Amino acid sequence: MIVDTSKIENFENRLNYIKNSIATVADFPQKGVMFRDITTLLEDPVALKDSIDLLYEIYKNEKIDYIAAADARGFIFGCALAYRVGCGLILVRKKGKLPRKTISEDYDLEYGKNTLEISADSLKKGDRVLLIDDLLATGGTAGAMIKLVQKTGAKVISFAFIIELEDLGGAKKIKDLYNIDSFSLVSFKGK
Repeated sequence: MIVDTSKIENFENRLNYIKNSIATVADFPQKGVMFRDITTLLEDPVALKDSIDLLYEIYKNEKIDYIAAADARGFIFGCALAYRVGCGLILVRKKGKLPRKTISEDYDLEYGKNTLEISADSLKKGDRVLLIDDLLATGGTAGAMIKLVQKTGAKVISFAFIIELEDLGGAKKIKDLYNIDSFSLVSFKGK
């Protein structure tokens, strides 16, 4: 999916505002890490509204049946965007949080493993799904989400992120391993 932002009013200025609304916390959760704190964006009504509005402008002409949002901050953006698009919302949860039968996918973390799940009956073959999460780092969570949706026979049309840590290579990994395009509103250098 090629994103044409030329027709979106004040696109670059709005992105800069969003980027500047995100706090950077040095040495959290460990020394040497520059943590990008999305809660300050959520606290800013202009940045929050523009985040949703810009993602809507980017994806409004795509046929989207569902938005699948990552636990937990992805839920915030996914729910608002699903409302704007007029589609359903699929919750991608950590293991053991969904009450119905689930489909699971394990993935690697920096220090261990984790598991994501969706309800087994939430998607069907041919559904068109936009994935969303707040942050793209190495692409581990993103890859697990893609695999979960693909197990159902649904089609991932794109993956949207609010923040990308571009030096960690997540967007390239998503494209190279899964042939899925992604779009991030803002990007930061470093980890």
